[in-house]
Amino acid sequence: MTFARPRVVVSRCLGFAHCRYDGSTISAPEVRALEGEVEFHTVCPEMGIGLPAPRQPLRLVGEREPRLVQPATGNDFTDPMRRFAERFLSSLPPVDGFILKNRSPSCGIADAKVYSSTERGTAIARRAGMFGGAVRERFPDLPTEDEGRLTNRPLREAFLTAIFALATLREAEASGRMKDLVAFHAWYKLLLMALGQARLAELGRIVANAERLPVPDAFRRYRVAFQAALARPLRRPSAANALLHAFGYVTDGLSPGERAYFLETLAEYRAGHVPLSAPVGVLRAWIVRFDVAYLADQRLFFPFPSSLLSPADSGQGREPP
Repeated sequence: MTFARPRVVVSRCLGFAHCRYDGSTISAPEVRALEGEVEFHTVCPEMGIGLPAPRQPLRLVGEREPRLVQPATGNDFTDPMRRFAERFLSSLPPVDGFILKNRSPSCGIADAKVYSSTERGTAIARRAGMFGGAVRERFPDLPTEDEGRLTNRPLREAFLTAIFALATLREAEASGRMKDLVAFHAWYKLLLMALGQARLAELGRIVANAERLPVPDAFRRYRVAFQAALARPLRRPSAANALLHAFGYVTDGLSPGERAYFLETLAEYRAGHVPLSAPVGVLRAWIVRFDVAYLADQRLFFPFPSSLLSPADSGQGREPP
């Protein structure tokens, strides 16, 4: 199976350049593992507003509408950062996701510390950094993660599934052909079923195109709904139903013991005792064994290149309930 190449915007300090406030770079194996499969667009917002490396650190200050300030100098960089974010994000080509530096007052997506003043003290809140917040506001349904969360296997695999799906959709859009949207929807049918029958039905209606929309309009409507579907995590009941549907394609070739084993594994997944990869792994083996072409094309089972299956893991592999 071949995969489209996702375009991902990434914080430059995550192993690409020595641009942190102290002149260092961050080792991020989960990010660098993607280099052979992903087209990276790097950014350092703080250097983008003209600050050097090394530099005095910045801080978010203020409870209601935090400002981005440099305590050592008293300089306020809120407006320059807003202008940079607007200019940079407006200039991007179509992209499929973001990986930003966690806890950064510029790049953090949810966990940047906010302080009551420029004086020393404890943080009073956590929120998105100034640039990270602009990303979330402009691209609310694009997959966006930080390097810390990518050490969690379920979160990392959900992110990879999303960026490769959106890259594939972007390639289909570029063709301008309705048949490519139909093919894309067919590849993602079981993944959409795992996200919920309502999602699958909604996207199926768009593909059916009863309104006879022009192809570009159909793609635009599909993308909005597809991105919204991917923005929500898989729910175990829906995912288990999708796997049971797939099981029907291979069950005739299985022994009673094999059928019982899969159903037990699926029950353990439903109960939250094993990750999704457990029943998926069993089905993948049977898809290959029985050469089931329909299932081999389903991105629920083969969502991204196999070379990305085993980067370093934090061990915190619990999935959402």
